[in-house]
Amino acid sequence: MERHRTPRPGRRHHRTRRLRAVLLALTTTGGLLLTACGAGGSESSNNSADAPKRTGFPAPHSSQDGGERQGADGDTAREASPSPDYLSTFALDVDTASYDYARRTLAAGGRPAPSTIRPEEFVNSFRQDYERPDGNGFTVTVDGARTDEKNWSLVRVGLTTRPSTQTGERPPAALTFVIDISGSMSEPGRLDLAQHSLHTMTDRLRDDDSVAVVTFSDKAEQVLPMTRLGGHRGEIHDAIGSLEPTYSTNLGAGVETGYATAVEGHRAGATNRVVLVSDALANDGDTDPDSMLERISSSRREYGITLFGVGVGSDYGDALMERLADKGDGHTVYVSGEDDAARVFCTELPQNIDLTARDAKAQVAFDPETVAEFRLVGYDNRLVADDDFRNDRVDGGEVGPGHTVTALYAVRAHPGADGHLATATVRWLDPDTRAPHEKSGDVETGALHDSLRDASPRFQVTATAAYFAEALRQGDDGRPSLPGDPGLGELQDRAAELAKTTEDKDVEQLAEVIEQAHRGQG
Repeated sequence: MERHRTPRPGRRHHRTRRLRAVLLALTTTGGLLLTACGAGGSESSNNSADAPKRTGFPAPHSSQDGGERQGADGDTAREASPSPDYLSTFALDVDTASYDYARRTLAAGGRPAPSTIRPEEFVNSFRQDYERPDGNGFTVTVDGARTDEKNWSLVRVGLTTRPSTQTGERPPAALTFVIDISGSMSEPGRLDLAQHSLHTMTDRLRDDDSVAVVTFSDKAEQVLPMTRLGGHRGEIHDAIGSLEPTYSTNLGAGVETGYATAVEGHRAGATNRVVLVSDALANDGDTDPDSMLERISSSRREYGITLFGVGVGSDYGDALMERLADKGDGHTVYVSGEDDAARVFCTELPQNIDLTARDAKAQVAFDPETVAEFRLVGYDNRLVADDDFRNDRVDGGEVGPGHTVTALYAVRAHPGADGHLATATVRWLDPDTRAPHEKSGDVETGALHDSLRDASPRFQVTATAAYFAEALRQGDDGRPSLPGDPGLGELQDRAAELAKTTEDKDVEQLAEVIEQAHRGQG
């Protein structure tokens, strides 16, 4: 877990002198560029044509790529890095299940367990205002705003990909639906909702897409082998409509049979994906996610099959589903009703059929001249060793077209500090060629907004979602609250104002959920 990081006493000035010596040597011997690439779409990233270039700290090089990186402007730069005390590295994550499950729990009058709260999934549940790239890859936006707490700011790192302009751009899909039909799925809003969703999606997939259906209760069964949609939609509808809840939940058998079916129906040149629909309340057979994934590891690696987890039910095995998705090269969402189902199966899943980036990781390098300490908000289960940022054998996150990933940091600056604050770099592999690519962006202290209310509405929504998540998990592992925490009452008012400003139904819903949590707190 990434906590407040404070450099060891007495070492900061030594590191600073060493860094200055490295920078001077590189400048005098080669005149090589040490400035970070401009961040896409962010005024605070100083990427205008006449803005002066700032000296930043890119991610450290490794022997794998010879210590050079390709900048956003096409320049090649040799890299000098700060001490590891000033680095933060994580795998990209586009999951949203934690927020949606918390929302359902609060709406039912309960309170979600702190262990189910993942702040990054709250933050990534809302639209952002980042400029998107013209081509493949990412834009990197870094901005921030000062909080009411002295010397503390919130810094937002935004990574986004270009959306597909039309569905015809994506490759065909080979989807294996692995559907939980255990007894617990008989509750309204579980199997019935899954069936409704899959019927709708079957009608919207293309004729050159393929679907297979696997079910599991106490054992797993292949109901339908990989079948092309063209001319066979009726068979697929019949297979989905025939599902009925039965016995216990042997999720391990379902995952294993699902991947075997996906391998059997594997299509070269297609996006091959297992779609697991379950309440993840495993109570039979193998219930350990690592063991499940180990048994199908060769299928994942050799055939490139990814996992899309869809959680359902008021009682939900959040930890198991999240672990499966993280280690299964995929991600997870939660569905609580027909509106959610329509969004997930008709919008998000088709969007996630294609991949823009594999094993995507981000590394943020904070400048020791200006930063005293920092804390990454969330991403506890997605942290990566700093030295593994460019180790492409280490798993990152899978990102599709039109995706946005946001990371929020609480940053305390040295009193009176001025200048370069941080550089963020994203590294990913081309999904087809596995060639590595990188993009960077940076931010200066002078570009920080004077207060959160001076920041853009979307930045304020990001901060509101993060404050809310932190409030729900306060007391878990003794985590400190975010600086400038306004409390649920004021947070509710802010969310209501932002709902009017943005005219965004999702933000309006956020305000309602915060009100429910505040009411329950009283």
